Amino acid sequence: MLRRLRDDIQSVFARDPAARSFWEVLTCYPGIHALALHRFAHRLWRWRLYWLGRWVAHVGRWLTGIEIHPGAVIGRRFFIDHGMGVVIGETAVVGDDVTLYHGVTLGGTSWEKGKRHPTLGDRVVVGAGAKVLGPITVGAGARIGSNAVVTRNVPAGATAVGIPARILDARQTEQTRDTREAQANRLGFSAYAVGGDENDPLTLALHGLLDHAAETDRRLALLLEHLRAAGIAVEGATEARDRFDPEYLSKIVD
Repeated sequence: MLRRLRDDIQSVFARDPAARSFWEVLTCYPGIHALALHRFAHRLWRWRLYWLGRWVAHVGRWLTGIEIHPGAVIGRRFFIDHGMGVVIGETAVVGDDVTLYHGVTLGGTSWEKGKRHPTLGDRVVVGAGAKVLGPITVGAGARIGSNAVVTRNVPAGATAVGIPARILDARQTEQTRDTREAQANRLGFSAYAVGGDENDPLTLALHGLLDHAAETDRRLALLLEHLRAAGIAVEGATEARDRFDPEYLSKIVD
């Protein structure tokens, strides 16, 4: 148990640049206190001392603001940064080198007994305020964005963001950004004001539709120009209702 505590404290220095000394981490980090109390409560739980385990967990919640059910299985070098408001349910399983930020919930979606809380693989990072719900699996090395609500499995190494959480496709993000930048250079302006770090999949899909609409509008305008140059009149082609404002639509999407 002391070896586990030493490993947990050492993991703080690897993931929190604000940590200055062993004594500071041991005395001033509520995540360390909550984890130490949980390890004791979990041992009591395995010895079938259920009430005593729950009481130790309750004391830990009162002292730290972090609620970890004594039945939860926590791996090595687990780090809860800041910690206030973290809730980890009874059947949750957390792997090694996992990091949770404040306000995270590893909760259930059912009142049925049995496995009803998530399983987090090794090296998972869960951002502040995120909710990971149900008996789902978050693969090793995955990242959950702040305030995301995750109710489906997350593949290893993936990033999930949004409500409900969606899986980011890094290759799609890169291709979409390159395409939009090329189009902005060709048209002389960036119609949709999308930064290089925009990667929410729903927003990408909407901006992809706007990209297509803008390109179609440009081609139609070019076609009408050539038709007029050829002396062919196109009735109603100059009506204002045939035009749209991509900058206005971009503001709605963003």
